[in-house]
Amino acid sequence: MRIARTLSVAALLIVAFLTGVFFTTAGANLFDGARDVITASHAFPDEGGTAIDEIDLNSVAALEDAFTTVAERVNPTVVQILAEKTVSRPSFVNPFEGTPFEDFFGGPMGERQQPFQTRGLGSGVIVREDGYIITNNHVVDGADELSVRLFDGTEHEAEVVGTDAFSDIAVIRIQVDDLPYISFGSKEDIRVGQWVLAFGSPLSEELSNSVTAGIISAVGRLTSSGNSGGVQNYIQTDAAINPGNSGGPLVDLRGRLVGINTAIYTRTGGYQGIGFAVPVDVVRNVSEQLIENGTVQRARLGVQYTAASEALIRALDLPQGAAQVRVVVPGSAADEAGIQEGDVIVALNGKPLRNSLELSDTIAGLRPGQTISITINREGEEMTLDVRLGAASDEETAGLGTNGRSGGDAESMMEGLGLSLSTLTPDLARQLGLEETIEGVVVTNVEPTSEAYRDAGIRRGMIITEVDRKPVKNLQDFQAIYREIEPGETFLVRLRDAQNAGSFITALTKPE
Repeated sequence: MRIARTLSVAALLIVAFLTGVFFTTAGANLFDGARDVITASHAFPDEGGTAIDEIDLNSVAALEDAFTTVAERVNPTVVQILAEKTVSRPSFVNPFEGTPFEDFFGGPMGERQQPFQTRGLGSGVIVREDGYIITNNHVVDGADELSVRLFDGTEHEAEVVGTDAFSDIAVIRIQVDDLPYISFGSKEDIRVGQWVLAFGSPLSEELSNSVTAGIISAVGRLTSSGNSGGVQNYIQTDAAINPGNSGGPLVDLRGRLVGINTAIYTRTGGYQGIGFAVPVDVVRNVSEQLIENGTVQRARLGVQYTAASEALIRALDLPQGAAQVRVVVPGSAADEAGIQEGDVIVALNGKPLRNSLELSDTIAGLRPGQTISITINREGEEMTLDVRLGAASDEETAGLGTNGRSGGDAESMMEGLGLSLSTLTPDLARQLGLEETIEGVVVTNVEPTSEAYRDAGIRRGMIITEVDRKPVKNLQDFQAIYREIEPGETFLVRLRDAQNAGSFITALTKPE
């Protein structure tokens, strides 16, 4: 009986096991079917879109070969630039300024200026076999002595051929022949997403001829210079660019120059994936003029303009970048061609404006005497005018401004600092989240290549409350104090950051 009972239990266990397997399999098939139904009901397209149908597995090796080949070909044309400068800075800054202890530490010591030597580091690229080198203006600006270190380690004295602060391009020369030189690319070949390599000496002399890779993140990054009326046009890249890379070349995978590295956007002082380069067409135009004449001539249209309002764009069916003329300078090229106040410029040489700043950028790229076709909309009627451009003075760039101002003495002095300023009004203080009782001038724009941005840490939206230890209540106060400062002298500036509580002190040097 015991054996029979044991066999019965074993049989039941076997039946239960087989039954479980059956239901598990059936359930799995059932849920698989349901999953197929769910997938089908929410399916995404299998074709089209951005998918690439075929990829050559050898392309990875080919890309690596391209990188190494370009690096080997271009590196001998890349140089390190060492700039010796004499600067003046306060010999003593009172750490107790603004406190009850200020008088104990103030006095003559706080006002004394002491000269001392600094050694700047930058990069450059050889563009002719007879020793001509392109770099950034801010690399060589104010240098007492310049030396160039070649790829082979030899060092040579250099002289400045010409500089252009507006484009931040400079040409220097060493007395050496038979040098390797870089080839120039074309702006028409620059495309967003293409691979590029950045060359230079980031952060240290020991890191010369470093190479980083990235892509073109954007083209046509237009930045207004504020009151000066000028517009800079940059290539944006994520190739690593750091201090010391300034003036080095940005090249494509054919070894051709597509830009000169000039600035970074950063909140830390170092690389954060956003770098800017002067486009090759600007580099070529400026450097050729500097080599030929030592100066740069730019065309002048002779208008003040602003971006057309959204309401006007909708009402007249204008392109998004349309520019409305506010002022026409009497006797200027615009005046002689028949452009009137209130006209809306919609296209240049038949190409619609995508950004109103393209007007200044395009004109600045032309030379006096050249003719440009300008399409305008006048109260709903479109017409095209041929304009023979005039010449811009040293203080002007392409127009008289994009904000309806004429670029007088005040604008010129702030242009030298790389700042655009405006009196802080109660309404503007509210917009910045500040008390309405605060007085000063607000920074409305900062040149990314300026000392104010790079060294002093001044940013858009900050409030200047003191200049040279004197209170500043409005723009007129700033101008009056600044006029009394000698060229080349370094002065203190107290600022308040609207985004962070409290204030801080920095220093600026008045351009000579």
